Amino acid sequence: FKVLEEAGGGVGGTQLRISYIQKIQAHTIRDWLLNHPRIVIPLAAALLGTLAVAVFDPIRTFFVKAHVTHSFHIQNSAIYKWFSNQAQDIFTFKDKDENLGFGAIWDDRKDNIEQLQTWMMETADTFIVVQGPRGSGKRELVIDQALKDRKNILVLDCKAIQDARGDAGTINAMAEQVGYKPVFSWMNSFSSLIDLAAQGTIGVKSGFSETLDTQLGKILSCTAAALKDIALDERDSGDKDATLSDDDYLDAHPERRPTVIIDNFLHKTEDSAVVYDKICEWAASLTTSNVAHVIFLTNDISYSKVLGKALPDRVFRQIALGDITPDAAKRFLVTHLESDENPTGNVDEKLSVDQKKYDISELDACIEVLGGRLTDLEFLARRLKTGQSPQQAVGEIISQSASEIMKMFLLSGANKDDSEKRLWSPEQVWYLIENLAEKHDLRYNETLLTDTFKSSLTASAANGEAVLEALSQTELITIKTSKGRPESIRPGKPVYQAAFKQLAQDKVLKARLDLAILTELAKIEAKNIDKCESELAIISRMPRGSYQVGPRWTYLLDKVAASQTKIENWEKDMSGLKKLLNTEY
Repeated sequence: FKVLEEAGGGVGGTQLRISYIQKIQAHTIRDWLLNHPRIVIPLAAALLGTLAVAVFDPIRTFFVKAHVTHSFHIQNSAIYKWFSNQAQDIFTFKDKDENLGFGAIWDDRKDNIEQLQTWMMETADTFIVVQGPRGSGKRELVIDQALKDRKNILVLDCKAIQDARGDAGTINAMAEQVGYKPVFSWMNSFSSLIDLAAQGTIGVKSGFSETLDTQLGKILSCTAAALKDIALDERDSGDKDATLSDDDYLDAHPERRPTVIIDNFLHKTEDSAVVYDKICEWAASLTTSNVAHVIFLTNDISYSKVLGKALPDRVFRQIALGDITPDAAKRFLVTHLESDENPTGNVDEKLSVDQKKYDISELDACIEVLGGRLTDLEFLARRLKTGQSPQQAVGEIISQSASEIMKMFLLSGANKDDSEKRLWSPEQVWYLIENLAEKHDLRYNETLLTDTFKSSLTASAANGEAVLEALSQTELITIKTSKGRPESIRPGKPVYQAAFKQLAQDKVLKARLDLAILTELAKIEAKNIDKCESELAIISRMPRGSYQVGPRWTYLLDKVAASQTKIENWEKDMSGLKKLLNTEY
């Protein structure tokens, strides 16, 4: 470019030669990413999600399958089994003697075992529910007996999940139960912080964080995929059903489906319902799609309310386990003791009378007190093996049960924070204990009509039906039903009947709690008198000679007189109880 003299280029002008280089702009990509968070953050979330699914999901499915099939368990290897068989020929293990005692119980429940095995061979898209109180042997009956020859069993323990603290702990517990790994539960808190920062920056959530419900759903969805792969692993292209689709094949071969056992179902259901909702939905999808058999083990008699939401149009297959019969209980104890006295494990080898450390007639009396609860019978057998007499052992078991009842139910009002968590009052519990000590059972509706349950002054115990339901959950009592409605109330365990009698025979405890009941009843009647007096005051302001209010006036006066008579009689009884408390320790 030539700048002429007229334009100031000097004499003869000035020649300018201009060359160009490409413009360089540093950190272009970084600046663009930082300046467009509305696009970048959702895009990064989608990319991470895609990578997680593509990379980690196959790994997690592999570990779930290995957990169900026990591929990495050394106990399943041929070498371990050989050494185990050789060792059993040399050494005598205690478990062998323990199994001898349980043989009498399984003989008593042979029908339940056979029924469960039959259901496992049938095609039925519904749940199997085994219900029974704690200590009735539900888990042992299902896993050790009915399914002992069956492979591919997944046991999901709800107790471990519900006892976990926080969302991260719940996620870890659920993942551990199904073998889901790797699991990054800490990412839940980290992603929540990113989500919070993004919301403050761009005004909307980024979608990084996930709720507990979503993460549990991912774990269970991965487990369902692994279970389906396990069910189809043995499918052969040369099979006669090779042309069937996967769903039709699973429907035609129920024996090849894995089994999912959900133990301790409805444990601490009041703490979190999210876990149980997800488990029920997942179990319903497994059964309806013929992927697996699902068996629920529960102590709660109201399980149908929860399971009915997942399968509202199906009838559940149910097995109710109670206490074993006295004959089976006796055989259980005798076998336990004989196997302990006979180190060779040969039960057929008869012991002499001098060698026996127990009296069969005395044992019968003990079984009558303890009933057929397995945990109590095992406790008795261990005490007898230490050299205690049957009566002494049973006496200690009863005393221990009475102490637990007193601490948990009768003396809970001493701590204010503790009493506020209770759904019952000590007066209501004592009414049940005192009456069940004399009778084998109580009428359900008659109990609800008593003033102690109908008009309790304790705010948390005002609803009588909720109180009985809560006490049933703690297994202090058992509510028997007839045609779907509550019919009677019985002790939660057979040994509680004897414990109730022992508590009722304590004069000081009886006087203290009877005094509390009478004091509460007197307050209830005093409130009734106050209501009647308030209404009488209103009626007294009406015009004199109004014959319409005459019957009401007489009715209220009679109620006041009746309540006053009750209060006077109760106060006489209370004075006697106070005198006893002042003289006895």
